[in-house]
Amino acid sequence: MPRPTHLPLATSQGAVHSVLPGAGVAQAVRHSRQRMSQVLERAEGCWAWVVLLASLVTQGLTLGFPTCTGVFFTELQHEFQASNSETSWFPSILTAMLHAGGPLCSILVGRFGCRVTVMLGGALASLGMVAGSFCRTLSQLYLTAGFITGLGMCFSFQSSITVLGFYFSRHRALANALASVGVSLGITLWPLLSRYLLEDLGWRGTFLVFGGVFLHCCVCGAILRPVATSTAPETTEGPPPPSKTPAPGCVAACGRAIQRHLAFDILRHNAGYRVYTLGVMWMILGFPLPHVFLVPYAMWHGVDEHRAALLISIIGFSNIFLRPMAGLVAGRRDFAGHRKYLFSLAALLNGLTNLVCAASADFWVLVGYCLAYSVSMSGIGALLFQVLMDIVPMDRFSSALGLFTILESISILISPPLAGLLLDTTDNNFSYVFYMSSFFLISAALFMGGSFCVLQKKERPGKQAETEGAITESASEQGLMVEDSCGSKKQLNTEVMYVTSV
Repeated sequence: MPRPTHLPLATSQGAVHSVLPGAGVAQAVRHSRQRMSQVLERAEGCWAWVVLLASLVTQGLTLGFPTCTGVFFTELQHEFQASNSETSWFPSILTAMLHAGGPLCSILVGRFGCRVTVMLGGALASLGMVAGSFCRTLSQLYLTAGFITGLGMCFSFQSSITVLGFYFSRHRALANALASVGVSLGITLWPLLSRYLLEDLGWRGTFLVFGGVFLHCCVCGAILRPVATSTAPETTEGPPPPSKTPAPGCVAACGRAIQRHLAFDILRHNAGYRVYTLGVMWMILGFPLPHVFLVPYAMWHGVDEHRAALLISIIGFSNIFLRPMAGLVAGRRDFAGHRKYLFSLAALLNGLTNLVCAASADFWVLVGYCLAYSVSMSGIGALLFQVLMDIVPMDRFSSALGLFTILESISILISPPLAGLLLDTTDNNFSYVFYMSSFFLISAALFMGGSFCVLQKKERPGKQAETEGAITESASEQGLMVEDSCGSKKQLNTEVMYVTSV
């Protein structure tokens, strides 16, 4: 019988290499890629919109959850006989881990993919809430419902955002704007569900139910099928040859990993990134305080528990419409050079609106405050990462974002306990909390807006000189060569007119 000219695809790579050293491996790789392309989803296809829906639900389950922690603030304080400062550590740890786990999440996505990371995050978030329902001390609650649940929500949230970049290219801005609606839906529904369950089941039973709710992140993660990309996966035909250079040490490997995921070099050399990072860190010291203390503040002044929880839902419901609109407006090219100033303006308005809350605790005044707060909040949410993209080169954006979220999480961790300490020293006068929030937001807005103006004035002469130098060099390189009557070549002197902006 004649020998088969081709080996079956199931043949091991080592056997292929021993029989057909060159062509066999190439053919096996081709067949493997063909079979792989049959199971991969196509970008911008029909399944991309299913993935968008899964990302929307995941964002509602994760990023919208910390806004309901204020509903449990009084119950936890009575349960553990704790001060305002001690109780405030629970929402601060939860929200800080939601942002601080970004670099670890990017490592898991690169190693295992978005699908596995989202499902792992859902399992961790569920485990943390179930374990938190059995806690007997606040320190145990910090570890379970704070640290573990926050880290799990980080894995699910950031992976669901990452996968949209693979599934969408032409409609990426629209996809991100639509997915952000999930955050607003979460802000709307989580407080209402928390208030309803808290009355019937108590906070322990509510946390147990929340553990089951977070398992839906695993369902959303299962929907995230791998997507076909333009770059083919790298293949190796055998073990790599031994390197003559010694393997890098642990310190060097850690240094490269830190440089890859945390852009300290950009922080040192990029003045715009430095101003923006410091400004956002200062702003975050005041920005999350209304989400934590608005419900206790309203209840302290005699507002019914249901109506107090409704205030947070009003903010979320307004953001359903305002956040996508703000995202689409911020994505326009007309605002490309002014986004950082628009962000500063949104932070300034956010700080000014908090003064309304400090002036009156009437329910309808608080409703008006929530509507005004939603406008500025949607602007901050839409511009926060877009401004970072404008300041940092896109090839270093992931590492700059990693350092940005780490520093941001430090402020998130400090802010609620600092406000709780202020409450303890002022006999539960919640007005000082909103004064504190306004101070940090207004001062951060003025700092960023003024610093960006100064940097722009300094960069303008340098860019003008660089442009003139480039034009002069280009003109000298492209000078015309003519031949005179004697046959020798001469270069014509070209006159260049510069048109520069003042």
